[in-house]
Amino acid sequence: MVRILVVLGLMNNKRVSILAVLPARNVLLSLKCLPEESRPREKLLAKGPESLSDAELLAIFLRTGVSGMNAIELAGYLLDDFGSLRGLMQANLAQFSQRKGLGSAKYAQLQAVLELSKRHLHEIMTREDALASPSHTARYLCAKLRDRPREAFLVLYLDNQNRPIKDEILFEGTINAAGVYPREVVRRALEVHANAVILAHNHPSGIAEPSPADRHITSRIADALSLVDIRLLDHMVIGDGEVVSFAERGWI
Repeated sequence: MVRILVVLGLMNNKRVSILAVLPARNVLLSLKCLPEESRPREKLLAKGPESLSDAELLAIFLRTGVSGMNAIELAGYLLDDFGSLRGLMQANLAQFSQRKGLGSAKYAQLQAVLELSKRHLHEIMTREDALASPSHTARYLCAKLRDRPREAFLVLYLDNQNRPIKDEILFEGTINAAGVYPREVVRRALEVHANAVILAHNHPSGIAEPSPADRHITSRIADALSLVDIRLLDHMVIGDGEVVSFAERGWI
């Protein structure tokens, strides 16, 4: 694919034309020049999304490249620039928009994708017994809390079949602590007519190992809930890719 450029000019007082053969403008920008089996969209349809790299999946989201880079090259550049896929997903609008090829429209699309993912996990979780499917509950809570820059304390309220009624972040604090009040947990549980609750909070440090303070407040909340016949089923501590369950450790 080439472009033919005709340049008209004067040489030794004579009119001349010069032919120049240039590469096509969009050869580097289009994925159509790749073999069909190497194009991200076609590869996904043929082999499933699991077969794609992070850059290929991101290229499908980006759809187009920028000057000098096709969509896959741009995706690779962005992953390197942000340090990881997670770094890209965590970026705020200002950070996101500073990179070439990105802007407020792409940021809005990405946030919509992330929210759809969370709602999908929530929908799966709400259809099942939280005790019978603890992995689904953990995945949802991890998606909800893992990337928060400050410690947040979430309460998941359950009915008498251990199905979720609702969840909410009840307390939020500094980068390494959140003030938690057992009476507020009890009050909200009664308001939503919960029969049981699951607690969860994140450790922004990324280390999920519960602290002595975590164990102490869990015991206080369990005691307060027991006074009104509401069961505490678990307390999950969310780290970076790791979830520690108090129930699994036999602490509840």
